Parts: sequence; structure tokens; C-alpha cells
Amino acid sequence: MGKRKENRRRASRICAFFLAALLLLPLAGCGDGTLDVVLTTGFRRNEVFRLADASCSLAEARVYLATEQNLYESVYGEEIWNAAGDGTDLEERLKENVLGKLSQVKAMTLLAKRRGIALEAEEEALVQETAAAYLESLGGEERQILGVTPELAEGMYRDYALADKVYQEIIGDINPEISDDEARTITVQHILIRTVTHNADGTVTPFSEEEKERCREEAQRVRREAVSGEAFESLIEKYSDAGESTLSFGKGEMEAAFEEAAFNLGTDEISGVVETAEGYEIIKCVSTFNREETDRNKEKIAEQRRDEVFGEEYDAFVDSLPRNLNEPLWESVTMIREEAVETDGFFRIYEQYFHPEARRETAAGA
Repeated sequence: MGKRKENRRRASRICAFFLAALLLLPLAGCGDGTLDVVLTTGFRRNEVFRLADASCSLAEARVYLATEQNLYESVYGEEIWNAAGDGTDLEERLKENVLGKLSQVKAMTLLAKRRGIALEAEEEALVQETAAAYLESLGGEERQILGVTPELAEGMYRDYALADKVYQEIIGDINPEISDDEARTITVQHILIRTVTHNADGTVTPFSEEEKERCREEAQRVRREAVSGEAFESLIEKYSDAGESTLSFGKGEMEAAFEEAAFNLGTDEISGVVETAEGYEIIKCVSTFNREETDRNKEKIAEQRRDEVFGEEYDAFVDSLPRNLNEPLWESVTMIREEAVETDGFFRIYEQYFHPEARRETAAGA
């Protein structure tokens, strides 16, 4: 269990990187990535699904499943699958996620073929190096349980590299101009007087009209104190029901009423009492323009627009593909419970070889 303990010690530092790496291809236009699969018979042995002439094997599915399962466990602990009695639902969602990612990668290899995109010799060499590194990271028992062979590892990394390449080539010439005003990010502090109750079952119960009126009067009183010069931080500590008192955000990221009030404030100005779905808010503007956050938001908006362009082509392409799922085989797939299977590095190793600069930047910011 030494390897598992080491994973947990480093989880807080690299959690964000791993979660991003698990879905390296950010296809905003493709829904959740899962193809609408038609069920049929006539599969080869251990064939999970077929997408046109692309096929996914049981071993490929188990590699993805083990990777994601161990990633989640390294962050949240093995008990996550039994949390609040939702273990079965969580397992099914994990399986759906795996099926979605595999079907997306397979579809993108077919899209690459249609566009005449192939790996260059140096990229093929990287595939072999990456596969060798992944095999080296596995114990002998892990290889046997998962069914990983050199040929399988190379094939999986070849598919992943092709999917990555077709995405990059389609979006390569898309460089939208994002103005400072469009991407402007502001920083505010706020005081929330809550008017709803969040229940343990996930539902929300609004206060009675009488209770809401009491909250509104309290919010007005708190605002008067703030405007009269009382330290806003002190009022936050005394009255706010918000979990986070300082927020940085751009346009379209917050509830409309909150956002409109916040963006109309000058530095150090205090809003009136703003009613939102959560309750009554008093907002103080800390900064009307956060350069660092605005630059980050520009890139975020640009990525969203690239994803939209890619998604249009991807969605039209996959809609035309015949797809077949081996339902009995897929239903028989379960979580990897063997103690020897601790691997969580399939996508991380790909990043190390194919995107080393991006990985170093991510690690530096973690």
C-alpha cells in the first residue's frame, strides 16, 4: 500500500492537473462526449463497442476505468464509493464517463482519418516511448489483471495522440480577439443575508414571507452601517451567511441581479440591497479591473470559442456514424477491486511526453 499512500500525500498538489488531464480534449460542443449507442449482436470476443470501423476492447475500458477510479480514490479516499449510500450511482456515473471518453477518442480517430490527418514519424516514436513508460509504471500483476500488452498500450496512445492532433489542427487557426471590456474581471466583497434553507437531500426551501421581510430589514440595516463607515470585513464576519466573502468574476458568471449591481460599482462603492435566489446581498467593489484575472478570462473565452467551432464539425461527423454497444459485456464491467491495481498515470504519462511544457506550467501553478 506504499504507492497508494504516496498518491494521497501528493493529491492536493496535483489534483487539478490530473482532473484536467482526464479530459485533455475540451470539446464544449460535444455534450458529455458520450455517443448515443445502438445495441446489437455479432461482436468479437471482449469487444465493448464498435463505432463505424473503430473498435474498443475490454482491456482499453479497464485501463480507463482503473485510471479514473484510482485518481478519485487518491483524492477522496476509497470510501468515496460508499459515501451517503450513493456508491452504486457513483460507480455507474464513473462507467458512463469512461464510455463517453473512449467513444469520443474513437470518433476523433475516425475524424482524423477523414481529414487525412496522421501521426508523423517523430510522433509515432513518442507513442512508443509513452507506451513503454506506461508499461514500466505497471507491476506485472497489474498488467495481467488489466490485460495490458505492449501492442494495446501503443494502440491506446496512438488513438489518444490522433484525437489530440485532430483537435489541435481544427482549432489551430482560430484566434478570436477578446477585448478587455468583454473579458473584464472584477473583484468584490459581499454580505449575504440568506432567505433559503439548503436541505440535506439537495432541495431548497424558501423562507416564509414574514422571515424574508425580517431578512430584508436586516440587510438594509447592515448596508446603512457599511455606508456610514463601519469596516466591511467586520460586517462580513458579523452578518454574512456566504461561504466565500471575496469573489472575482467576469460577465456571465454570476446571477444576473448580482452581476449587474457589481459591474455598475466603482472602486470602494457599496451597492444597495440586491435580491438574489439565495437572499439579500450587499456588495462592495474592491477592484473594477483585475488585469491578471482578465487575461485568464480572455484565454477561457477564446478556448470556449475554439471548442464551439470544433464541436460543430465533431457533432455533425459523429451523427453520421453507426455505433454498436455490447450491452451484456459492458454491464458485466465493474470497479477494479484488486489490491495490486493502483495505476492512475495513463493520461499523466501522455502529458509528460506529448505536452511537457504545459505540464510544467500546470505544476508550477499548483
